[in-house]
Amino acid sequence: MAEAEGSGDAEDRKPQSDEAHSAFSPPPGTGPEPVGDDQPTSEFTVPEGLPLPPPELPEGSAFAPPSTYSAQQSPPAYVHGPGLPLARMTESPWQDRMRTMLRMPVDVRPVPEPVQRHGEPGHAVGRVLDLTLRIGELLLAGGEGAEDVEAAMFAVARSYGLDRCEPTVTFTMLSITHQPSLVGDPVSASRTVRRRGTDYTRLAAVFRLVADISSPEAEVTLEEAYRRLAEIRRNRHPYPTWVLTAATGLLAGAASVLVGGGVVVFFAAAIGAMLGDRLAWLCAGRGLPEFYQFVVAAMPPAALGVGLALTDVDALASAVITGGLFALLPGRALVAAVQDGLTGFYITASARLLEVMYLFIGIIMGVLVVLYLGLQLGAAPRPEEALQITQRPLIQIAASMVLVFTFAILLQQERSTVWIVTLNGGVAWVTFGALHYAGGIPPVPSTAVAAGLVGLFGQLFSRYRFASALPFVTAAIGPLLPGSATYYGLLLIAEDELNRGLGSLTNAAAVALAIAIGVNLGQEASRLFMRIPGAASAARGRAAAKRTRGY
Repeated sequence: MAEAEGSGDAEDRKPQSDEAHSAFSPPPGTGPEPVGDDQPTSEFTVPEGLPLPPPELPEGSAFAPPSTYSAQQSPPAYVHGPGLPLARMTESPWQDRMRTMLRMPVDVRPVPEPVQRHGEPGHAVGRVLDLTLRIGELLLAGGEGAEDVEAAMFAVARSYGLDRCEPTVTFTMLSITHQPSLVGDPVSASRTVRRRGTDYTRLAAVFRLVADISSPEAEVTLEEAYRRLAEIRRNRHPYPTWVLTAATGLLAGAASVLVGGGVVVFFAAAIGAMLGDRLAWLCAGRGLPEFYQFVVAAMPPAALGVGLALTDVDALASAVITGGLFALLPGRALVAAVQDGLTGFYITASARLLEVMYLFIGIIMGVLVVLYLGLQLGAAPRPEEALQITQRPLIQIAASMVLVFTFAILLQQERSTVWIVTLNGGVAWVTFGALHYAGGIPPVPSTAVAAGLVGLFGQLFSRYRFASALPFVTAAIGPLLPGSATYYGLLLIAEDELNRGLGSLTNAAAVALAIAIGVNLGQEASRLFMRIPGAASAARGRAAAKRTRGY
């Protein structure tokens, strides 16, 4: 037996054939384990029925998920880098916080602090995106700047737990993209803005809703937010139609007094503006585009001015037409266009400027048709009257404040903000008069300085009331609009003096741009006095990237 056992062991220790060392045979330990009852079981073997753990990947591998990753609660997609502390940014108004976040590069944004977590299930992501788009639509349709619309959308999405959202705003399209996790599929939604209207009362209500949603003290659920948004959309305008028509007449009359008119000119400009307003409402009811509404609205004031020129009434016909132009010049759209361009939204700015150009051309066409007919009838207007404005400081200050007051009513502002913007407009006109009439400074820089004060005070007022800056700025720039230069240029073109007319219109465009740039500069300067907690420390590690340096 011993010999037999020895012979068996010897056979086991025989050298294997060359096929066992083939190049295609797997090395020992890497091939499949033999299956059999005599195979020993290791104590580290996973029992049958349990899932195998994921293979360990080397540290820093691109395919390794985060250590804390789970489908239910994933980590933030963007975390602050080394040296960037956690920013506490819940102490300042949401406009400043969200604007600061949007202006930061994505990789240096501070760690998001969820303001509200309502325990909404995963299927509520679509509802949050829909609510965000609806709020952005109301803001954009109300004339708000693209950057402020993006900030509001960003605030709403973050407040409901969607930290990885990127909103995008153009002139007629809003979109937002949410990435659930680092490895999840993104979800996108968009909405088209088809109708625009001016109602600053509704705009203020939307701002209050966004402030409540993003506030850590208020608990606004999705259902509550939808209910409040539906109430905002259903609310009627604060002023009836007849009040708006009367405000249009008062605005034109005050503007005519501002440029040197008297009592007769005041009533003529007011009647012409009210007739133009009613005709524009009639065209709007028939579905005509806004371009033709401006053409029709510009004709009655010009017709009354030509009628005064044809009679022997001692009145400034140019002041009547200028007053009517003040009620039509699209100052609100111009300010929003330049603001979008200065903040980097060039597509939206280009579209807004194109809209301003079309509306301005409509005004030019309406006035030129009437002026040409007046010249054919023998009217002898004196173009120099448009630029010879009599200096009456007290009367002009009162007229400018009446102009701003009526302009605020036309913009459907809240009654509590009308007196603030009226005061702001009075300060703007006093500043312009002191610089231009008393100091002899040219109109363009004088207008820019006055508009800068409007933007500065308007931004401070808006932060004091946690509201939009538009209600405190748009109406206040009314007295600064280039009505006289516009009429002077149109009259010269009607008299076939094309070069001088185009030069005057270019001067009017320069004044309009000075208004828009001054307002934006004043708003940006106001932020120098406002400290945003955590914003400076969060961006200290890496400065924001510049858009361009010219090379």
